[in-house]
Amino acid sequence: MSRATVLACLVSSSVLALTVAAASPAQAAGVDYVALGDSYSSGVGAPGQSGICLRSNHSYAAQWAARNSPTSFQFLACGGAVTDDVVKTQVPAMNSGADLVSITIGGNDAGFAPTVLTCLTSSDATCTAKVNQGRAYVANTLPGKLDATYAAIRAKAPGARVVVLSYPNIFDTSSVLCEMSTTKRKALNGGAQALDDMIKSRATAAGFVYADVRDNFAGHGVCSSRPYLNGLTIIPPQNSYHPNVNGYTSGYLPALTGAA
Repeated sequence: MSRATVLACLVSSSVLALTVAAASPAQAAGVDYVALGDSYSSGVGAPGQSGICLRSNHSYAAQWAARNSPTSFQFLACGGAVTDDVVKTQVPAMNSGADLVSITIGGNDAGFAPTVLTCLTSSDATCTAKVNQGRAYVANTLPGKLDATYAAIRAKAPGARVVVLSYPNIFDTSSVLCEMSTTKRKALNGGAQALDDMIKSRATAAGFVYADVRDNFAGHGVCSSRPYLNGLTIIPPQNSYHPNVNGYTSGYLPALTGAA
C-alpha cells in the first residue's frame, strides 16, 4: 500500500453505527455503562477492529467492561466521530438510565487528521501554521461544540457519572531519529495540550469528571523506545497515530478506572 493511500485513510470520514456488547461477571453489577466518542474510544490502533466504526475489544472501554461486568454496556464510540456525530447519532442511541458514560471527543473537530497529514508532507513552517490554525479553532469554536455535546449527554442521562478523557501527547520529543522533525513534534504536542486544556475547561464547567491520560503516556510517545502509540502505519493505515494495545491498557484504562 502506498504512502499516499495511508495518508488518505487518515482523513477519511466515517459513518456511525450502533453495537451493544455484553460483559462478563465482575464487580460493577448494577452499572449501565455507555462508551461514546471517536477513534480513541472505539479502539482504533489496536487489533481486532470491526465494522464501519472500527471498534476493538482492546479499547479501554471494552476492557473496562470485561473487567468490571456492568449490567449493560453500550459501545457507541465510532472512529472518525466529531461532536455533531455524538449529538445526532450516539446520544440518541444511549440508554437513558446510564450510570456511567465515558467519552473522548474534539480531536476530529480540531482537524487532527488533516493536521498530521500536513506535518507529514510539508515543511516545519507549514506544519506549525496548520497546528496554529487548529489551535484557533480550539479557542474560538470548539468550546461551543463541546458545551452542546456535554449538554446533550446530561439531558439524555441526567443521573450518569460522565468521564471525559483527554488525548495524549503523541510524540516523544527527545529522540533524534523520528518520522517527523523535533519542531513538528513539539508543534503537534503543543496543539494537543491546547486541545486538552479546553476539553478540561468545558468538561469541568459541565460538572463532568475529567480524566487526564497524559502522565500515563509520558515517555511512551511515537519514536520512544516503548511507544504506547503507533507511528505511521501501512497495514492497517487507520492505526497511524492512535494508541496501541499498551496505550489502551496502560494509558487509558487506568485513567477510566480511577475516575469511574
